[in-house]
Amino acid sequence: MATALARPARVPLILSLLVAFHVAIVIASNYLVQLPITLLGFHSTWGAFSFPFVFLATDLTVRLIGKQPARRVIARAMLPALLASYVVGVLFHEGSFKGLAALGAFNLFVARIALASFAAYVLGQLLDIQVFDRIRQQNRAWWLAPAAASVFGQAIDTLAFFAIAFWHSPDPFMAANWVEIAWVDYAIKLSVSLLLFVPAYGALLAALVRLLRVESRPPAMSV
Repeated sequence: MATALARPARVPLILSLLVAFHVAIVIASNYLVQLPITLLGFHSTWGAFSFPFVFLATDLTVRLIGKQPARRVIARAMLPALLASYVVGVLFHEGSFKGLAALGAFNLFVARIALASFAAYVLGQLLDIQVFDRIRQQNRAWWLAPAAASVFGQAIDTLAFFAIAFWHSPDPFMAANWVEIAWVDYAIKLSVSLLLFVPAYGALLAALVRLLRVESRPPAMSV
């Protein structure tokens, strides 16, 4: 059975850093999802390229300190991410800075996107953790757990976000194209994850394992 690698004394610091990282990626993705792009004739958003970072961080968290600490990261990050996503979404609505005065009025459209991001983040990350840990415990090839977790976690994340944020949206473009954008977004995120982040997971894990093993060695005796 696979076990966590990090020493217990390091867990609080690792958790704090991961919470900050998760919040930062969610904020960035909520901003970038407002910026549409066209790839090979299909509509998507720049957010498809940023959010896979969260899955990489979550998978490394499960591997290094276990499933329960990874869930604590999600629990601690989700409410700050919700609040910060709304604030950033209002200030930079449609990709341009609207000024601090924009915070004086409640923006239902941005609030809906922030809520969609909240639901997608929680559902996607919890499913990612469950799938990753289940496959990891079976001691299969190192790449299988992060790959399978990405397939399932990003599917529920993408569906939840776009359905909640843009079904019957007041934004005509997103309301008309959200299904297509969701499929393209999922294809991009999955491709980025499988081609870039799964190999990155393997490289980072190997480096961290070496670092943690060096740190865990007793100091050499002086003569």
